[in-house]
Formats: sequence, C-alpha cells, structure tokens
Amino acid sequence: QVQLVESGGGLVQPGGSLRLSCAPSGSIDRIHDMAWYRQAPGKERELVAIISSGGSTKYTDSVKGRFTISRDNTKNAVYLQMNSLKPEDTAVYYCNAEIVATVGPSGDYWGQGTPVTVSS
Repeated sequence: QVQLVESGGGLVQPGGSLRLSCAPSGSIDRIHDMAWYRQAPGKERELVAIISSGGSTKYTDSVKGRFTISRDNTKNAVYLQMNSLKPEDTAVYYCNAEIVATVGPSGDYWGQGTPVTVSS
C-alpha cells in the first residue's frame, strides 16, 4: 500500500526558512503531478504549489518569489523550500501526488500533514 511521508515542519521566526520533504513508500510505477497544499486554522485547504512530472511549476500568488517546489524523480520525492516566511504562512502543510502504483490502488494520495508555525 502506497503512503506519502512528510517531514520538515516546525516553528520558525518571521523571515526565516524551512524545507519540507515528501516521499512515498510502497511499490510505484510512476508519479504524475506532485503538490503541496496547506490548511490554516479555520480556513479551507488551499493549493500552495504544484509541479508536473516534467518539472513545470505553478504557485499561489501569496507565495510567489518566496517558495520553491522541486522534485527528485529518482527518489519519487517532492520538496518545498520556504523562504521569507510570514505569520500568515502558519498552517498544516500536506503533500499530494497522483501515483500509478504497481501494487495496490493507483490514484490521488495525501500525506499526513506537517505543521508549520511562523511566530516570534
């Protein structure tokens, strides 16, 4: 069974940086789009950034110029480098991937979420 495992969240001061990582466990044939979402307290989950298998990227306007999404296809991993963090970036961040599995179901998978808190 495929699972997405995230790491890298934590507490950081405004203006600081964090790097989130996400990689799947299980038997995988290939991965299409990979993305990071976030959900702040009392708000709906929103797309932060998405990267295609070919490396094309898109970002929500509020993080453009500060966040960078990347992927390592040899490791099936996706990363989110977050710089110049602001208190409004505080949220639980979720990894998402469209996975073609060799064992178990293929489809849209989510990580368990990693909390990011930006506060002085």
